[in-house]
Amino acid sequence: MSVGNEFQRQALATHVAQRMAGPAQAILGFQELLLEQARDLGACELLADLERIGTAARQLNGFIESIVDAKAGCPAGDAAEAEARLRHDLRTPLNAIIGYSEMILEEAGEPQPQTLKDDLGVILAAASELLKQIDAIAGLSRGAAIGALQPRDEAELDTAALERLLFQSRQDAWIEQGGRILVVDDVASNRDLLCRRLRHEGHRVAVADSGRSALARLAEGEFDLILLDILMPDMNGIEVLARLKAEDRWRHVPVIMISGLSEVAAVARCIEAGADDYLTKPFNPVLLRARINSTLEKKRWLDREHRYLEQIEMEKRRADALVHAILPDQIVARLQGGEEIIADRFEEVTILFADIVGFSPIAARLPPSDLVRRLDRMFSTFDLLTEQHRVEKIKTIGDAYMAACGIPEPSADHADRIVALGKSMLESLHGSARDTDRFRVRIGVHSGPVVAGLIGRLRFVYDVWGETVNIASRLESQGVPDSVQISEATRRALHGRWTLEPRRALDLKGIGKIETYLVR
Repeated sequence: MSVGNEFQRQALATHVAQRMAGPAQAILGFQELLLEQARDLGACELLADLERIGTAARQLNGFIESIVDAKAGCPAGDAAEAEARLRHDLRTPLNAIIGYSEMILEEAGEPQPQTLKDDLGVILAAASELLKQIDAIAGLSRGAAIGALQPRDEAELDTAALERLLFQSRQDAWIEQGGRILVVDDVASNRDLLCRRLRHEGHRVAVADSGRSALARLAEGEFDLILLDILMPDMNGIEVLARLKAEDRWRHVPVIMISGLSEVAAVARCIEAGADDYLTKPFNPVLLRARINSTLEKKRWLDREHRYLEQIEMEKRRADALVHAILPDQIVARLQGGEEIIADRFEEVTILFADIVGFSPIAARLPPSDLVRRLDRMFSTFDLLTEQHRVEKIKTIGDAYMAACGIPEPSADHADRIVALGKSMLESLHGSARDTDRFRVRIGVHSGPVVAGLIGRLRFVYDVWGETVNIASRLESQGVPDSVQISEATRRALHGRWTLEPRRALDLKGIGKIETYLVR
Protein backbone atom coordinates (compact mmCIF):
# COMPACT_ATOMS: atom_id res chain seq x y z
CA MET A 1 0.00 0.00 0.00
CA SER A 2 1.36 3.45 -0.91
CA VAL A 3 2.01 6.11 1.71
CA GLY A 4 -0.87 8.17 0.31
CA ASN A 5 -3.35 5.32 0.49
CA GLU A 6 -2.19 4.42 4.02
CA PHE A 7 -2.71 8.02 5.15
CA GLN A 8 -6.15 8.06 3.53
CA ARG A 9 -7.10 4.80 5.28
CA GLN A 10 -5.98 6.12 8.67
CA ALA A 11 -7.81 9.42 8.15
CA LEU A 12 -10.96 7.56 7.16
CA ALA A 13 -10.81 5.22 10.17
CA THR A 14 -10.26 8.19 12.52
CA HIS A 15 -13.14 10.12 11.02
CA VAL A 16 -15.49 7.15 11.26
CA ALA A 17 -14.50 6.40 14.86
CA GLN A 18 -14.92 10.01 15.99
CA ARG A 19 -17.95 11.13 14.01
CA MET A 20 -19.99 8.10 12.93
CA ALA A 21 -19.75 5.34 15.50
CA GLY A 22 -21.71 7.21 18.16
CA PRO A 23 -24.78 8.14 16.05
CA ALA A 24 -24.89 4.64 14.54
CA GLN A 25 -24.91 3.03 17.99
CA ALA A 26 -27.57 5.49 19.16
CA ILE A 27 -29.83 4.45 16.28
CA LEU A 28 -29.55 0.79 17.25
CA GLY A 29 -30.16 1.56 20.93
CA PHE A 30 -33.28 3.63 20.30
CA GLN A 31 -34.57 1.02 17.87
CA GLU A 32 -34.42 -1.57 20.65
CA LEU A 33 -36.29 0.80 23.00
CA LEU A 34 -38.94 1.44 20.37
CA LEU A 35 -39.38 -2.27 19.79
CA GLU A 36 -40.01 -2.82 23.51
CA GLN A 37 -42.50 0.10 23.59
CA ALA A 38 -44.43 -1.22 20.61
CA ARG A 39 -44.69 -4.68 22.18
CA ASP A 40 -45.82 -3.25 25.53
CA LEU A 41 -48.43 -1.09 23.81
CA GLY A 42 -49.66 -3.94 21.61
CA ALA A 43 -48.89 -1.89 18.48
CA CYS A 44 -48.31 -4.99 16.37
CA GLU A 45 -48.64 -3.01 13.13
CA LEU A 46 -45.33 -1.21 13.93
CA LEU A 47 -43.24 -4.30 14.72
CA ALA A 48 -42.35 -5.27 11.14
CA ASP A 49 -41.05 -1.80 10.25
CA LEU A 50 -39.14 -1.51 13.53
CA GLU A 51 -37.49 -4.87 12.82
CA ARG A 52 -36.44 -3.54 9.43
CA ILE A 53 -34.91 -0.49 11.10
CA GLY A 54 -33.02 -2.81 13.45
CA THR A 55 -31.71 -4.94 10.59
CA ALA A 56 -30.45 -1.85 8.75
CA ALA A 57 -28.95 -0.40 11.98
CA ARG A 58 -27.01 -3.62 12.68
CA GLN A 59 -25.76 -3.63 9.11
CA LEU A 60 -24.63 -0.01 9.45
CA ASN A 61 -22.85 -0.62 12.77
CA GLY A 62 -21.12 -3.72 11.43
CA PHE A 63 -19.84 -1.85 8.43
CA ILE A 64 -18.57 1.03 10.56
CA GLU A 65 -16.80 -1.39 12.88
CA SER A 66 -15.06 -3.04 9.93
CA ILE A 67 -13.76 0.34 8.79
CA VAL A 68 -12.45 1.20 12.24
CA ASP A 69 -10.77 -2.21 12.45
CA ALA A 70 -9.05 -1.41 9.11
CA LYS A 71 -10.82 -4.33 7.39
CA ALA A 72 -12.50 -2.13 4.84
CA GLY A 73 -10.52 1.06 4.95
CA CYS A 74 -9.49 1.76 1.39
CA PRO A 75 -10.18 -1.03 -1.09
CA ALA A 76 -7.64 -1.66 -3.80
CA GLY A 77 -8.02 0.14 -7.09
CA ASP A 78 -8.94 3.69 -7.99
CA ALA A 79 -9.22 5.80 -4.82
CA ALA A 80 -12.11 7.93 -6.07
CA GLU A 81 -14.09 4.87 -7.15
CA ALA A 82 -13.44 3.14 -3.80
CA GLU A 83 -14.50 6.25 -1.92
CA ALA A 84 -17.72 6.51 -3.93
CA ARG A 85 -18.51 2.86 -3.30
CA LEU A 86 -17.87 3.27 0.44
CA ARG A 87 -20.25 6.20 0.72
CA HIS A 88 -22.86 4.30 -1.29
CA ASP A 89 -22.60 1.29 1.03
CA LEU A 90 -22.97 3.51 4.10
CA ARG A 91 -26.00 5.27 2.67
CA THR A 92 -27.84 2.06 1.80
CA PRO A 93 -28.77 1.05 5.40
CA LEU A 94 -29.33 4.71 6.29
CA ASN A 95 -31.88 4.92 3.49
CA ALA A 96 -33.85 2.08 5.09
CA ILE A 97 -33.54 3.56 8.59
CA ILE A 98 -34.79 7.00 7.56
CA GLY A 99 -37.46 5.69 5.22
CA TYR A 100 -39.07 3.28 7.67
CA SER A 101 -38.82 5.81 10.54
CA GLU A 102 -40.62 8.46 8.52
CA MET A 103 -43.21 5.93 7.43
CA ILE A 104 -43.93 4.91 11.04
CA LEU A 105 -44.36 8.58 11.94
CA GLU A 106 -46.76 9.08 9.04
CA GLU A 107 -48.81 5.98 9.83
CA ALA A 108 -48.67 6.01 13.65
CA GLY A 109 -51.36 8.65 14.08
CA GLU A 110 -52.38 10.63 17.17
CA PRO A 111 -53.25 7.68 19.51
CA GLN A 112 -49.59 6.64 19.83
CA PRO A 113 -47.62 7.98 22.83
CA GLN A 114 -45.45 11.06 22.36
CA THR A 115 -42.41 9.14 23.68
CA LEU A 116 -42.59 6.81 20.68
CA LYS A 117 -42.58 9.77 18.31
CA ASP A 118 -39.77 11.44 20.25
CA ASP A 119 -37.60 8.33 20.01
CA LEU A 120 -38.21 8.14 16.28
CA GLY A 121 -37.15 11.79 16.13
CA VAL A 122 -33.86 10.89 17.82
CA ILE A 123 -33.24 8.15 15.26
CA LEU A 124 -33.92 10.55 12.39
CA ALA A 125 -31.64 13.21 13.90
CA ALA A 126 -28.82 10.68 14.30
CA ALA A 127 -29.33 9.50 10.73
CA SER A 128 -29.20 13.10 9.50
CA GLU A 129 -25.89 13.58 11.32
CA LEU A 130 -24.51 10.41 9.75
CA LEU A 131 -25.46 11.68 6.28
CA LYS A 132 -23.35 14.79 6.88
CA GLN A 133 -20.39 12.71 7.95
CA ILE A 134 -20.74 10.39 4.94
CA ASP A 135 -20.62 13.42 2.65
CA ALA A 136 -17.59 14.65 4.60
CA ILE A 137 -15.66 11.52 3.57
CA ALA A 138 -15.24 13.12 0.14
CA GLY A 139 -13.04 15.77 1.72
CA LEU A 140 -10.53 13.26 3.03
CA SER A 141 -9.16 12.46 -0.42
CA ARG A 142 -8.81 16.16 -1.11
CA GLY A 143 -6.88 16.86 2.11
CA ALA A 144 -9.57 19.06 3.68
CA ALA A 145 -9.93 19.35 7.44
CA ILE A 146 -12.52 16.95 8.74
CA GLY A 147 -14.11 19.47 11.04
CA ALA A 148 -14.67 21.89 8.21
CA LEU A 149 -16.45 19.38 6.02
CA GLN A 150 -20.12 20.01 6.75
CA PRO A 151 -21.90 20.12 3.39
CA ARG A 152 -25.50 21.18 3.27
CA ASP A 153 -27.66 18.04 3.19
CA GLU A 154 -30.42 17.69 0.67
CA ALA A 155 -32.88 17.22 3.55
CA GLU A 156 -32.20 20.81 4.60
CA LEU A 157 -33.66 22.23 1.40
CA ASP A 158 -36.48 24.71 1.71
CA THR A 159 -39.29 22.33 2.61
CA ALA A 160 -41.89 25.06 2.43
CA ALA A 161 -40.86 25.87 -1.14
CA LEU A 162 -41.07 22.21 -2.07
CA GLU A 163 -44.53 21.94 -0.51
CA ARG A 164 -45.64 24.94 -2.57
CA LEU A 165 -44.24 23.30 -5.70
CA LEU A 166 -46.08 20.10 -4.90
CA PHE A 167 -49.32 21.96 -4.15
CA GLN A 168 -49.09 23.83 -7.43
CA SER A 169 -48.51 20.63 -9.40
CA ARG A 170 -51.58 19.10 -7.77
CA GLN A 171 -53.75 22.03 -8.84
CA ASP A 172 -53.47 21.06 -12.51
CA ALA A 173 -56.90 19.52 -12.90
CA TRP A 174 -56.00 17.35 -15.85
CA ILE A 175 -53.16 15.48 -14.11
CA GLU A 176 -54.16 11.85 -13.74
CA GLN A 177 -53.28 10.05 -10.55
CA GLY A 178 -51.79 6.60 -10.52
CA GLY A 179 -48.78 6.48 -12.81
CA ARG A 180 -47.27 3.11 -13.71
CA ILE A 181 -43.80 3.13 -12.11
CA LEU A 182 -41.01 0.54 -12.26
CA VAL A 183 -38.62 0.56 -9.28
CA VAL A 184 -35.21 -0.98 -10.04
CA ASP A 185 -32.91 -1.54 -7.03
CA ASP A 186 -30.88 -4.53 -5.86
CA VAL A 187 -31.48 -3.69 -2.17
CA ALA A 188 -34.77 -5.15 -0.93
CA SER A 189 -35.34 -2.49 1.75
CA ASN A 190 -34.92 0.30 -0.81
CA ARG A 191 -37.45 -1.34 -3.12
CA ASP A 192 -39.90 -1.88 -0.28
CA LEU A 193 -39.67 1.70 0.96
CA LEU A 194 -40.13 3.19 -2.50
CA CYS A 195 -43.03 0.86 -3.30
CA ARG A 196 -44.87 1.73 -0.11
CA ARG A 197 -44.39 5.45 -0.58
CA LEU A 198 -45.45 5.35 -4.22
CA ARG A 199 -48.49 3.19 -3.58
CA HIS A 200 -49.46 5.52 -0.77
CA GLU A 201 -49.49 8.30 -3.41
CA GLY A 202 -51.82 6.22 -5.60
CA HIS A 203 -49.27 4.94 -8.13
CA ARG A 204 -49.14 1.41 -9.52
CA VAL A 205 -45.72 -0.04 -8.82
CA ALA A 206 -43.69 -2.95 -10.18
CA VAL A 207 -40.21 -3.90 -8.96
CA ALA A 208 -37.02 -5.38 -10.40
CA ASP A 209 -33.96 -6.41 -8.39
CA SER A 210 -31.42 -6.07 -11.22
CA GLY A 211 -30.82 -4.43 -14.57
CA ARG A 212 -31.62 -7.58 -16.52
CA SER A 213 -34.85 -8.22 -14.65
CA ALA A 214 -35.80 -4.58 -15.29
CA LEU A 215 -35.45 -5.10 -19.04
CA ALA A 216 -37.55 -8.25 -18.73
CA ARG A 217 -40.31 -6.34 -16.90
CA LEU A 218 -40.24 -3.63 -19.55
CA ALA A 219 -40.67 -6.25 -22.27
CA GLU A 220 -43.81 -7.49 -20.50
CA GLY A 221 -45.62 -4.18 -20.02
CA GLU A 222 -45.58 -0.41 -20.36
CA PHE A 223 -44.54 2.08 -17.68
CA ASP A 224 -44.85 5.84 -17.23
CA LEU A 225 -41.66 6.20 -15.18
CA ILE A 226 -38.59 4.20 -14.14
CA LEU A 227 -36.74 4.77 -10.85
CA LEU A 228 -33.32 3.27 -11.57
CA ASP A 229 -30.52 2.59 -9.08
CA ILE A 230 -26.97 3.21 -10.33
CA LEU A 231 -24.90 0.61 -8.48
CA MET A 232 -26.19 -2.90 -9.21
CA PRO A 233 -24.31 -6.19 -9.58
CA ASP A 234 -25.16 -7.47 -13.08
CA MET A 235 -25.77 -4.29 -15.08
CA ASN A 236 -25.23 -0.90 -13.50
CA GLY A 237 -27.80 1.83 -13.92
CA ILE A 238 -25.82 3.67 -16.60
CA GLU A 239 -25.70 0.51 -18.75
CA VAL A 240 -29.43 -0.07 -18.30
CA LEU A 241 -30.12 3.58 -19.16
CA ALA A 242 -28.03 3.31 -22.34
CA ARG A 243 -30.00 0.20 -23.34
CA LEU A 244 -33.31 1.97 -22.73
CA LYS A 245 -32.38 4.98 -24.84
CA ALA A 246 -31.13 2.73 -27.67
CA GLU A 247 -34.53 1.01 -28.04
CA ASP A 248 -37.37 2.85 -29.84
CA ARG A 249 -40.02 1.15 -27.69
CA TRP A 250 -38.43 2.36 -24.42
CA ARG A 251 -36.76 5.62 -25.45
CA HIS A 252 -39.75 7.77 -24.52
CA VAL A 253 -40.08 6.37 -20.95
CA PRO A 254 -38.68 8.93 -18.45
CA VAL A 255 -35.98 7.70 -16.04
CA ILE A 256 -35.04 9.11 -12.64
CA MET A 257 -31.66 7.81 -11.46
CA ILE A 258 -31.28 6.88 -7.78
CA SER A 259 -28.03 6.54 -5.88
CA GLY A 260 -26.24 7.17 -2.63
CA LEU A 261 -23.71 9.16 -4.64
CA SER A 262 -24.28 12.89 -4.82
CA GLU A 263 -21.28 14.06 -6.88
CA VAL A 264 -21.91 16.52 -9.67
CA ALA A 265 -19.94 14.27 -12.05
CA ALA A 266 -22.26 11.33 -11.39
CA VAL A 267 -25.33 13.50 -11.91
CA ALA A 268 -23.92 14.96 -15.12
CA ARG A 269 -23.05 11.52 -16.48
CA CYS A 270 -26.61 10.29 -15.91
CA ILE A 271 -28.20 13.38 -17.49
CA GLU A 272 -25.86 13.09 -20.50
CA ALA A 273 -26.88 9.44 -20.87
CA GLY A 274 -30.54 10.48 -21.12
CA ALA A 275 -31.85 10.48 -17.54
CA ASP A 276 -34.64 12.95 -16.79
CA ASP A 277 -33.69 13.56 -13.15
CA TYR A 278 -31.45 12.37 -10.32
CA LEU A 279 -32.25 11.63 -6.67
CA THR A 280 -29.86 10.75 -3.86
CA LYS A 281 -30.55 8.33 -1.02
CA PRO A 282 -32.07 8.66 1.48
CA PHE A 283 -34.98 10.57 -0.05
CA ASN A 284 -36.59 13.73 1.14
CA PRO A 285 -40.27 12.63 0.85
CA VAL A 286 -41.45 16.03 -0.36
CA LEU A 287 -38.68 16.26 -2.95
CA LEU A 288 -39.30 12.69 -4.09
CA ARG A 289 -43.03 13.34 -4.51
CA ALA A 290 -42.50 16.64 -6.33
CA ARG A 291 -39.96 15.25 -8.81
CA ILE A 292 -42.00 12.15 -9.56
CA ASN A 293 -45.15 14.22 -10.15
CA SER A 294 -43.21 16.66 -12.32
CA THR A 295 -41.72 13.86 -14.42
CA LEU A 296 -45.08 12.12 -14.80
CA GLU A 297 -46.66 15.42 -15.83
CA LYS A 298 -44.03 15.87 -18.54
CA LYS A 299 -44.56 12.28 -19.66
CA ARG A 300 -48.31 12.85 -19.99
CA TRP A 301 -47.72 15.97 -22.07
CA LEU A 302 -45.40 14.01 -24.34
CA ASP A 303 -47.93 11.19 -24.60
CA ARG A 304 -50.63 13.66 -25.56
CA GLU A 305 -48.35 15.25 -28.13
CA HIS A 306 -47.57 11.80 -29.52
CA ARG A 307 -51.29 10.98 -29.79
CA TYR A 308 -51.99 14.31 -31.49
CA LEU A 309 -49.17 13.70 -33.98
CA GLU A 310 -50.52 10.22 -34.69
CA GLN A 311 -53.98 11.67 -35.20
CA ILE A 312 -52.61 14.34 -37.53
CA GLU A 313 -50.68 11.68 -39.47
CA MET A 314 -53.79 9.52 -39.73
CA GLU A 315 -55.85 12.46 -40.98
CA LYS A 316 -53.10 13.27 -43.47
CA ARG A 317 -53.17 9.69 -44.76
CA ARG A 318 -56.94 9.85 -45.07
CA ALA A 319 -56.71 13.17 -46.92
CA ASP A 320 -54.01 11.78 -49.23
CA ALA A 321 -56.12 8.67 -49.91
CA LEU A 322 -59.11 10.88 -50.73
CA VAL A 323 -57.07 13.06 -53.08
CA HIS A 324 -55.64 9.98 -54.81
CA ALA A 325 -59.17 8.60 -55.18
CA ILE A 326 -60.24 11.81 -56.93
CA LEU A 327 -57.15 12.64 -58.98
CA PRO A 328 -54.57 10.58 -60.91
CA ASP A 329 -51.37 9.83 -58.96
CA GLN A 330 -49.19 11.83 -61.34
CA ILE A 331 -51.41 14.90 -60.92
CA VAL A 332 -51.34 14.56 -57.13
CA ALA A 333 -47.53 14.43 -57.23
CA ARG A 334 -47.37 17.59 -59.36
CA LEU A 335 -49.88 19.35 -57.12
CA GLN A 336 -47.91 18.47 -53.99
CA GLY A 337 -44.75 19.56 -55.80
CA GLY A 338 -46.08 23.11 -55.92
CA GLU A 339 -47.47 23.43 -59.47
CA GLU A 340 -50.34 25.91 -59.46
CA ILE A 341 -51.56 25.49 -63.03
CA ILE A 342 -51.60 21.94 -64.34
CA ALA A 343 -52.64 21.67 -68.01
CA ASP A 344 -51.36 19.43 -70.83
CA ARG A 345 -52.20 18.58 -74.43
CA PHE A 346 -52.29 14.92 -75.45
CA GLU A 347 -52.45 13.92 -79.11
CA GLU A 348 -53.58 10.28 -78.77
CA VAL A 349 -56.30 9.69 -76.19
CA THR A 350 -59.45 7.57 -76.18
CA ILE A 351 -62.57 8.83 -74.39
CA LEU A 352 -65.50 6.71 -73.15
CA PHE A 353 -68.99 7.87 -72.20
CA ALA A 354 -71.54 5.50 -70.64
CA ASP A 355 -75.15 6.55 -69.97
CA ILE A 356 -78.21 4.79 -68.59
CA VAL A 357 -81.05 4.30 -71.08
CA GLY A 358 -84.39 5.72 -69.88
CA PHE A 359 -83.01 6.91 -66.56
CA SER A 360 -85.67 9.59 -65.91
CA PRO A 361 -88.64 7.14 -65.82
CA ILE A 362 -86.60 4.79 -63.59
CA ALA A 363 -85.79 7.64 -61.19
CA ALA A 364 -89.46 8.62 -60.99
CA ARG A 365 -90.49 5.04 -60.20
CA LEU A 366 -87.88 4.06 -57.57
CA PRO A 367 -87.68 5.34 -53.97
CA PRO A 368 -84.69 7.74 -53.62
CA SER A 369 -82.74 5.41 -51.32
CA ASP A 370 -83.12 2.48 -53.75
CA LEU A 371 -82.15 4.65 -56.70
CA VAL A 372 -79.00 5.98 -55.01
CA ARG A 373 -78.04 2.50 -53.76
CA ARG A 374 -78.32 1.01 -57.26
CA LEU A 375 -76.37 3.89 -58.82
CA ASP A 376 -73.67 3.58 -56.18
CA ARG A 377 -73.39 -0.17 -56.77
CA MET A 378 -73.08 0.29 -60.53
CA PHE A 379 -70.59 3.16 -60.42
CA SER A 380 -68.52 1.41 -57.73
CA THR A 381 -68.26 -1.60 -60.03
CA PHE A 382 -67.23 0.68 -62.91
CA ASP A 383 -64.52 2.23 -60.67
CA LEU A 384 -63.05 -1.21 -59.97
CA LEU A 385 -63.09 -2.01 -63.67
CA THR A 386 -61.19 1.19 -64.55
CA GLU A 387 -58.44 0.11 -62.13
CA GLN A 388 -58.30 -3.37 -63.64
CA HIS A 389 -57.97 -2.00 -67.19
CA ARG A 390 -55.58 0.81 -66.11
CA VAL A 391 -57.95 3.53 -67.27
CA GLU A 392 -58.54 6.91 -65.62
CA LYS A 393 -62.02 7.66 -64.38
CA ILE A 394 -62.70 11.31 -65.14
CA LYS A 395 -66.09 11.92 -63.51
CA THR A 396 -69.75 11.01 -63.21
CA ILE A 397 -72.33 13.43 -64.58
CA GLY A 398 -75.73 12.53 -63.21
CA ASP A 399 -76.32 9.02 -64.56
CA ALA A 400 -73.41 9.24 -67.04
CA TYR A 401 -69.87 7.90 -66.53
CA MET A 402 -66.78 9.29 -68.27
CA ALA A 403 -63.33 7.63 -68.53
CA ALA A 404 -60.18 8.22 -70.55
CA CYS A 405 -57.00 6.37 -71.48
CA GLY A 406 -53.74 7.98 -72.59
CA ILE A 407 -53.84 10.65 -69.89
CA PRO A 408 -52.05 11.79 -67.80
CA GLU A 409 -49.53 9.17 -69.01
CA PRO A 410 -49.47 8.45 -72.77
CA SER A 411 -50.28 4.85 -73.70
CA ALA A 412 -49.84 3.01 -77.01
CA ASP A 413 -52.83 0.72 -76.41
CA HIS A 414 -55.23 3.42 -75.16
CA ALA A 415 -58.01 2.40 -77.58
CA ASP A 416 -57.81 -1.31 -76.72
CA ARG A 417 -58.02 -0.62 -72.98
CA ILE A 418 -61.08 1.59 -73.34
CA VAL A 419 -62.91 -0.89 -75.58
CA ALA A 420 -62.09 -3.69 -73.13
CA LEU A 421 -63.42 -1.51 -70.31
CA GLY A 422 -66.67 -0.87 -72.19
CA LYS A 423 -67.20 -4.60 -72.76
CA SER A 424 -66.54 -5.30 -69.07
CA MET A 425 -69.03 -2.63 -68.04
CA LEU A 426 -71.80 -4.22 -70.05
CA GLU A 427 -70.96 -7.70 -68.75
CA SER A 428 -71.09 -6.45 -65.14
CA LEU A 429 -74.68 -5.30 -65.61
CA HIS A 430 -75.95 -8.69 -66.88
CA GLY A 431 -77.22 -10.77 -63.97
CA SER A 432 -76.98 -7.88 -61.48
CA ALA A 433 -80.79 -7.70 -61.34
CA ARG A 434 -83.88 -9.02 -63.07
CA ASP A 435 -83.98 -8.09 -66.74
CA THR A 436 -86.97 -5.85 -66.08
CA ASP A 437 -85.15 -3.97 -63.31
CA ARG A 438 -81.53 -3.82 -64.41
CA PHE A 439 -79.94 -0.70 -65.83
CA ARG A 440 -79.32 -0.72 -69.58
CA VAL A 441 -76.37 1.35 -70.76
CA ARG A 442 -75.22 2.94 -74.03
CA ILE A 443 -71.47 3.43 -74.51
CA GLY A 444 -69.75 5.75 -76.97
CA VAL A 445 -65.99 5.79 -77.68
CA HIS A 446 -63.83 8.15 -79.76
CA SER A 447 -60.06 8.74 -80.07
CA GLY A 448 -58.11 11.92 -80.79
CA PRO A 449 -56.33 14.90 -79.22
CA VAL A 450 -57.51 16.49 -75.97
CA VAL A 451 -56.51 19.10 -73.41
CA ALA A 452 -56.49 17.87 -69.80
CA GLY A 453 -55.94 19.87 -66.64
CA LEU A 454 -56.75 20.54 -63.02
CA ILE A 455 -59.41 23.11 -62.18
CA GLY A 456 -60.85 24.41 -58.92
CA ARG A 457 -59.34 25.36 -55.58
CA LEU A 458 -61.67 24.09 -52.87
CA ARG A 459 -62.79 21.04 -54.85
CA PHE A 460 -60.24 19.90 -57.41
CA VAL A 461 -61.41 18.29 -60.64
CA TYR A 462 -59.15 16.74 -63.28
CA ASP A 463 -61.10 17.25 -66.50
CA VAL A 464 -60.72 16.77 -70.25
CA TRP A 465 -61.77 19.14 -73.07
CA GLY A 466 -61.80 19.18 -76.84
CA GLU A 467 -63.65 17.94 -79.90
CA THR A 468 -62.71 14.34 -79.06
CA VAL A 469 -64.76 14.57 -75.86
CA ASN A 470 -67.77 16.04 -77.68
CA ILE A 471 -67.71 13.32 -80.35
CA ALA A 472 -67.49 10.53 -77.76
CA SER A 473 -70.51 12.02 -75.97
CA ARG A 474 -72.56 12.14 -79.21
CA LEU A 475 -71.59 8.59 -80.11
CA GLU A 476 -73.03 7.53 -76.75
CA SER A 477 -76.27 9.51 -77.15
CA GLN A 478 -76.85 8.03 -80.62
CA GLY A 479 -75.68 4.56 -79.69
CA VAL A 480 -77.45 1.25 -79.11
CA PRO A 481 -78.49 0.02 -75.63
CA ASP A 482 -76.20 -2.69 -74.22
CA SER A 483 -73.57 -1.95 -76.90
CA VAL A 484 -70.25 -0.18 -77.33
CA GLN A 485 -70.24 2.16 -80.34
CA ILE A 486 -66.82 3.35 -81.56
CA SER A 487 -65.68 5.80 -84.22
CA GLU A 488 -63.49 5.19 -87.26
CA ALA A 489 -60.64 6.98 -85.44
CA THR A 490 -60.87 4.49 -82.56
CA ARG A 491 -61.01 1.55 -84.99
CA ARG A 492 -57.75 2.71 -86.59
CA ALA A 493 -56.14 3.07 -83.11
CA LEU A 494 -56.99 -0.53 -82.08
CA HIS A 495 -54.13 -3.04 -82.04
CA GLY A 496 -55.98 -6.10 -80.76
CA ARG A 497 -58.39 -8.38 -82.58
CA TRP A 498 -61.92 -7.18 -82.04
CA THR A 499 -65.16 -8.19 -83.69
CA LEU A 500 -66.60 -5.01 -85.14
CA GLU A 501 -69.93 -4.55 -86.86
CA PRO A 502 -70.17 -1.55 -89.20
CA ARG A 503 -73.24 0.46 -88.33
CA ARG A 504 -73.74 3.64 -90.27
CA ALA A 505 -72.21 7.04 -90.79
CA LEU A 506 -73.40 9.59 -88.25
CA ASP A 507 -73.75 13.17 -89.42
CA LEU A 508 -72.62 15.24 -86.45
CA LYS A 509 -73.38 18.95 -86.53
CA GLY A 510 -70.24 21.03 -86.97
CA ILE A 511 -68.12 17.92 -87.47
CA GLY A 512 -69.53 16.07 -90.48
CA LYS A 513 -70.02 12.39 -91.14
CA ILE A 514 -68.25 9.80 -88.95
CA GLU A 515 -68.22 6.10 -89.66
CA THR A 516 -69.23 4.07 -86.59
CA TYR A 517 -68.95 0.44 -85.46
CA LEU A 518 -70.50 -1.72 -82.76
CA VAL A 519 -68.13 -3.92 -80.78
CA ARG A 520 -69.43 -7.51 -80.62
